[in-house]
Amino acid sequence: MNLIQPARPAADELRDRFQSVRALSLALAAPLSAEDQCIQSMPDASPTKWHLAHTTWFFETVLLQPHATGYRVFDAAFAYLFNSYYEALGPRHPRPQRGLLTRPSLEQVQAYRRHVDEAVDALLAGAGEDTDWEAIAPIIELGLNHEQQHQELILTDILHALSCNPLLPAYRAAPTPALRLASVAPAMRWLSRPGGVVEVGHAVGGFSFDNETPRHAALLQPHAIADRPVNCGEYAQFIADGGYQRPELWLSDGWAAVQAQGWRHPPYWLAPDDPRLVHHGATAGWHVFGLHGVRPLEPEAPVSQLSFYEAAAYAEWAGARLPTEFEWEAAHDAPGISQMSGQVWQWTRSSYDPYPGFRPLSGVAAEYNGKFMVGQLVLRGGSVATPAGHARPSYRNFFPPAARWQFSGLRLAKDL
Repeated sequence: MNLIQPARPAADELRDRFQSVRALSLALAAPLSAEDQCIQSMPDASPTKWHLAHTTWFFETVLLQPHATGYRVFDAAFAYLFNSYYEALGPRHPRPQRGLLTRPSLEQVQAYRRHVDEAVDALLAGAGEDTDWEAIAPIIELGLNHEQQHQELILTDILHALSCNPLLPAYRAAPTPALRLASVAPAMRWLSRPGGVVEVGHAVGGFSFDNETPRHAALLQPHAIADRPVNCGEYAQFIADGGYQRPELWLSDGWAAVQAQGWRHPPYWLAPDDPRLVHHGATAGWHVFGLHGVRPLEPEAPVSQLSFYEAAAYAEWAGARLPTEFEWEAAHDAPGISQMSGQVWQWTRSSYDPYPGFRPLSGVAAEYNGKFMVGQLVLRGGSVATPAGHARPSYRNFFPPAARWQFSGLRLAKDL
């Protein structure tokens, strides 16, 4: 993690950012009932209430207990309930059973957040010349970016939960600018890239996760990259051409997933004969379930909720391939490129591996990223659910290849 250490006047700025990020988490949870916030629809997802508590546990455990003199833990049992995967911090409640935590109540979790927020505010308000900024500032920066990751998960996880309800209720009925997909997309164009040696990874200065470093040289071959992601209209053509029935388009593991899971289209697409459409007075044609409920498919909108397997199969069908993460990063600011962030995360053909010379963070945060560097694929960009200002060109998201509940799509590339 690369951070510019703040001088004393930066304490107020850090307080403002802390309060803003923490408030956004509560705002994202506000449209949800207590029942909504307790549900866990699959082992890979977590209840909203758990996300609110876990991000609070992080600040309490990593920041306040070691660095706030006289801090009193809100509830000692929460260390077991809301630890996620930090082995160094002791045992934890099993991840697949987080939806069973009807207690503590939502009100208790909210009280927990207030308790911790007040303690962090007091820590920053009392900052003086003797404050150990070298220790405190990086923890707060990491905690804020960690909470922003969970803000995105609040949306992706509750969308999956609501998709399991036969009534397909909307998370939020009225669209907001931060969550609205683009309504118009130009025809896809190919942008030629010359290849050669490029520098990739996070540059010095500002925040980054450890998996974005160190910055290093990568060799690219001449290639072309699409100026925008694949949209729903184009993906519908893949479906109509029997894309989900043609094993020659699929990687072996992907075809096995298609057969085992019965995939026939993206998970939140509703075919014209889907009986759930009756409850929504839907007209003919494909519909898509999203954060704002059931809507007619928008052909120009980037296709979303795809697994890596589906993205790779589409690319094969289109006579192209997925870009490597380094091709994607090198093209981030290329003339003519669009929708690199703010629409969908974009699958790459790169395994989630450590960069040359990678070293994890020290202390508890050593478990943050490095131990997941096996069996996963890198996604780049940022989605409609990614908090503003959180993503950057070097950001490396990662998921197993079968994951399809994220706002994940694809951008094509091809060799020259």
